[in-house]
Amino acid sequence: MNAVHRHVGADERRARLGIRHLLAPSHHTAAMPDVARALIGLHATDPSTVFLAAAARTSAPDITAMEEALYEERTLERMLCMRRTMFVVPTPLAPVIEASTGRAIAAKERAACAVYLRDGAGWSAQRYATVEADLLEALAARGEAGAAQLAADVPALREQVTVAPGKPYERRQAVSSRILRVLAAEGRIRRGRPTGTFNSNQFRWTLSPLAEATEPWETGAAQAELARRYLAAFGPATTEDLKWWTGWTLTDTRKAIAATGAVSVGLDDGTGYLLPDDLEPVTTPEPWVALLPGLDPTAMGWRQRDFHLDPAHVGELYDRNGNIGPTIWADGRIIGAWAQHLSGRINTHLLTPDPGPGARRAVDERAQALATWLGDLRITPHYRTPLERRLTQ
Repeated sequence: MNAVHRHVGADERRARLGIRHLLAPSHHTAAMPDVARALIGLHATDPSTVFLAAAARTSAPDITAMEEALYEERTLERMLCMRRTMFVVPTPLAPVIEASTGRAIAAKERAACAVYLRDGAGWSAQRYATVEADLLEALAARGEAGAAQLAADVPALREQVTVAPGKPYERRQAVSSRILRVLAAEGRIRRGRPTGTFNSNQFRWTLSPLAEATEPWETGAAQAELARRYLAAFGPATTEDLKWWTGWTLTDTRKAIAATGAVSVGLDDGTGYLLPDDLEPVTTPEPWVALLPGLDPTAMGWRQRDFHLDPAHVGELYDRNGNIGPTIWADGRIIGAWAQHLSGRINTHLLTPDPGPGARRAVDERAQALATWLGDLRITPHYRTPLERRLTQ
């Protein structure tokens, strides 16, 4: 991993992005599970991201088919994993992600919840265990239930805790949300269909089949496998990129990269890594334009983004916590932003002075197609950015 094999410039990295992330039209795929496999997972903190990210990469996006994959066929799983973030991942990959990132996060979530219940509601460890067992029993009896239904069966779930006492954003919160979050992080329950449209944050819950999954992965082996998949999708990438994307320690990140047999390549801004069977240059795909949602996995895939984003535009496209809003891409670069007006119209703003007539025309076409696809649905990103807020006017 020490000798640099060759230099991979920004142009090639952008070409790889268009191909591996299914953004060039000739590389579009048929269904949401294909998109999740190509990108390892789809960010799911904002439920609409899952659908919009898939729609941007499929040739004939179908909301009903996407919902069936998530809630009926269950070829996809929603998990709290990389960087303590919600993702929708391919079900066969879920055990790898659980062992490589989710397991440690779940342990921290359970410990924090025990303190939260002890200090906020006066619960003992025994009371926590009893209420949790009652919740699982009620969910098994119902088959599927929302938090309110479970609270009707288990009244203790209605108890409330003051969150952030003394702060301007102090609020009261039912203990049910934290208990459900821990069980979901552990893979014992899963989110089912939302109570409304696909962009709703209110979900029904079911028991998770992953609780009886196959033999669990060993952590180190799972981290190596996840690193291999990350480099296949996002490579060339730096150690810092993978560390940031996973939330691992630097030591674990280096071990995982070494275990893949990755080869060092020179980048414009340092040293990156490619898998040993992925060293040849790629052919630049046809020109393409895409409107990607806030928290899209491509926009959130690297810590170092200069090869696809002008640093001068970071302040307009990201919120204070580093979450990106809806963006417009052309041939591997972020060239602007978009937002949905209350009327349903998609408003766009180009940050690049002149991307060329072909790109401008394609942006207008993509905006119209997205507005038509959404129809009566209205999308407000979970994290609002300065430019996105202005574009909703």
